Amino acid sequence: MKKEYDAVIIGGGGGLKIARPAANLGYRIAVVEPGPLGGTCLNRGCIPSKMLIHPADVVQQLNEASSFEVLGAAQVDFKKLIKRVNTTVDAESQSIVPLLENHPNVDFYPYSARFLDNKSVEVNGEILFGKKFFIAAGARPAIPQIPGLQDTPFMTSTELLRRENLPKKVIILGGGYIACELGHYLGAMGVEVCFIVRSKLLSQLDETIQKTFAQAFSNRFKVIQGLPDQVTYQNDEFRVFVNDKELISDALLVSTGVVPNSDQLNLKAANIETNESGFIKVDDHLQTSQKSIYAFGDIIGRYLFRHSVNFEGEYLLYEHFENLNSNKSIEYPPIPYGVFTWPQIAGVGKTENDLKKEQVSYLVGVNEYKDSAMGMALQTDVGLVKLLFDKKTLKLLGAHCIGEQATTLIHMLIAYLNCDATLNQILRTVYIHPALPEVIRNAARKVRAQLNEAKNSC
Repeated sequence: MKKEYDAVIIGGGGGLKIARPAANLGYRIAVVEPGPLGGTCLNRGCIPSKMLIHPADVVQQLNEASSFEVLGAAQVDFKKLIKRVNTTVDAESQSIVPLLENHPNVDFYPYSARFLDNKSVEVNGEILFGKKFFIAAGARPAIPQIPGLQDTPFMTSTELLRRENLPKKVIILGGGYIACELGHYLGAMGVEVCFIVRSKLLSQLDETIQKTFAQAFSNRFKVIQGLPDQVTYQNDEFRVFVNDKELISDALLVSTGVVPNSDQLNLKAANIETNESGFIKVDDHLQTSQKSIYAFGDIIGRYLFRHSVNFEGEYLLYEHFENLNSNKSIEYPPIPYGVFTWPQIAGVGKTENDLKKEQVSYLVGVNEYKDSAMGMALQTDVGLVKLLFDKKTLKLLGAHCIGEQATTLIHMLIAYLNCDATLNQILRTVYIHPALPEVIRNAARKVRAQLNEAKNSC
C-alpha cells in the first residue's frame, strides 16, 4: 500500500519540535526514529549527564566545604544514583511513544530510513512518500583512528552514562565540552582522571575563560597534550602510548567530537549534498540541495546544542506549516553555550578573538567574583565575568562567565545582547544586593572607568 504524508520527519529528537505541532494543524505526519524517542539530549546527552553532574557538584561542594567551617565527607550510593537516572530517562523517553501513536495524524515508525529518491524513503520494507522531508537524524560520537583502539572495550559518553560501576582510573581522550563535563563527574565520584588533549582544554572558548578554566582544571586532573600513538587492552587494563610514555588505566573514555548520521540515510539516492565532514548542506531556509527536503540540528553542524535545534525546529514549523506564504530566512539570535563542569562556564556572542579577526574596535570589562559581596560569601578563587563592548556604539557584543552559577548568570547577559543593550543600559539596571549578578555591573563599571580615564586624559 502506498503511504503518502504531508511531511516525513526523520529523527525523533529535535524532529519532535515539528511532529505533533504540525499534526495538530491537520497535516499528515510520519515520524521515523530507530532509537529511543527524545534523541541524544534525553537519552544519552544533556538530561542524564546533568542528572549525574548535579550530584557531582554537590560532592565537590562538600569536598570544599571546610572553607566555610562545614565539616564532613560525602558518601554516594552510586548504583542507586545510576538506577534512578536511567529509570527516569527511560520512562521519559517511553512516555513520548503514546503521544505519537495515539495522535490521529501521526504514524510512528521505530525503524531506520533510507532515501530511495528525493520523494520517498524505505522504512522496514515500506515506502513512504512525502510532500516534504525534514531530516533531524543527529550525530554520534566520533572515534579517532588510533592504532589498536577499535580492538579495545573503550567507552563513549553513551556507555559511560549508563555504567553501573566506577573505575578506579580513567583516561579521557578529548578536551571539549563533553569530555570536561564527564571528567568532572568522574573525578567528583572519586575516580582518578587523566586527560589527553590534542591542543588544550576547551580550545574554542574566549581566551581569558579558557586559560582560567585550564589552570583550575589542571589543579584537579592530570592533563597531557599530545596525540596517542597506540592503545592496547590486556588483563583488564588499558595502555595508552603518548609522548613516548605509557599510561595505564582500567577505563578509557573517547570524547573527541561527533560525526553526523548522514552516512546512514543513503543521501546520494536523493542527491542531497553534504560537506567534507558529512554534515548536510542547507541554505538560509534550512533547505538542502533538493527542493522540499530540509535538515536541521546536529546533522547540519551549525550549532551542536539542543537549544539551537529547538530554535531551528520552531522556525521550520512556523515557515512551513503555520505560515505557508512566508519566505523568511532563518535569523539566529546570539546562540549561548554552557559547560556544566567545575567551575561552570557559559557565554554568548563574540569572543575577544572574534573581534580581533573582524577588526572591530572594542572595550573589555572583567570582574572577578571575589570582588563582589556575594563573591566574598562564596569564597571562590575561580570566578569572573568578561564583557565586550563596541568602542563606538558601546553596544554589548559578547559576554563570558566562569564560576559558580555561570550557566544561570549568563541569561541576564543573553537578554541584554538580544535587546542590543548598551553599556549605559547595563549600568542603569538596579541589581539586588548582595546577589551574584552584581559582578556584571562591576564589570560594566570597569569599562565606564576606562572611558572616563580616556576622556580626562584628552
